[in-house]
Amino acid sequence: MQTTRLGKTGLTVTRSAFGALPIQRLSVEEAAALLRRAFDAGMTFFDTARAYSDSEHKIAVGLGDVRECVVIATKTMSSTVEGVARDLETSLKTLQTDYIDIYQLHNPARIPLADDPVYAYLLSAKAAGKIRHIGVTCHKLTNAQEALVSGLYETIQYPLSALSTEAELKFARASGEKDVGVIAMKALCGGLLTSAAPSMAVLRPYAHVVPIWGFQAEHELQEVIELEKAPPALDDAMRARIEADRAALGGEFCRGCGYCMPCAVDIPISMAARMSLLLRRAPYKSFLTPEWQANMKRIDDCADCGLCMSRCPYSLEIPRLLRSMAEDYWQFAAEHTL
Repeated sequence: MQTTRLGKTGLTVTRSAFGALPIQRLSVEEAAALLRRAFDAGMTFFDTARAYSDSEHKIAVGLGDVRECVVIATKTMSSTVEGVARDLETSLKTLQTDYIDIYQLHNPARIPLADDPVYAYLLSAKAAGKIRHIGVTCHKLTNAQEALVSGLYETIQYPLSALSTEAELKFARASGEKDVGVIAMKALCGGLLTSAAPSMAVLRPYAHVVPIWGFQAEHELQEVIELEKAPPALDDAMRARIEADRAALGGEFCRGCGYCMPCAVDIPISMAARMSLLLRRAPYKSFLTPEWQANMKRIDDCADCGLCMSRCPYSLEIPRLLRSMAEDYWQFAAEHTL
């Protein structure tokens, strides 16, 4: 696989990286085998988080004996010094390592600046050798821009894909100018893009941008491995393909990040809010089961409390979106049988 320098970290990583959130759904043995398959194919960068249940443990099992050959990034969702310190120690123990290559603040509501005790703690942890580089993850472009302007973060993780706006690509270019590495999450828009090729073609020209593809199956990993052998070009045919995806998804769609959860009436928002797209861009039968019909029926109980909207990093009008998804769902279900 091709490698690149991840901005001012100076780390050499593969142009495609392993996003470990989905391996929560696998057994330890399955996850370890998939991680090892990625490593054996040449992948050297693995991104996880304390919030991803047992993902860190599975990385330790799958890659523990090749620790010095890989770059590991993990994250803390805590906003206090005590919480960050506790999470860091837990991650070190769970990953069975003495250091973490990139330690990231996980989507903070506000970006800690130089006078923030949390940032001061990260500097002390870096000086102690527990972490090697300091990063931050953001779902809001304004937060990512603030982190970039601050000059405090060596990496910024932000959603970038074939469907990124010009403003988002401008952020990517500005990051390169400041030598800040960008870790691109949601390169498949939460699974709504059915191929990695378009996003790889869009992001490949940015040498400091590394997408983390979320893998939970061998065929998903194999697709990226094959694409890396001959990375796709952003030619006229690829641009037409991207515009078709853009038209199909529309301007407003849920990426499935899950920050809206939990719901007071147990609506599985992160799936239900993009159900129309899932029905048409994934095997639909798994969404027409009695269980999923019960899930979609809960939308009738939405109280418009607004809590989900206050949490949404994309400012979606979630109650309205849910109701439109429910209407389409029942019509689709009436026209299709299992």
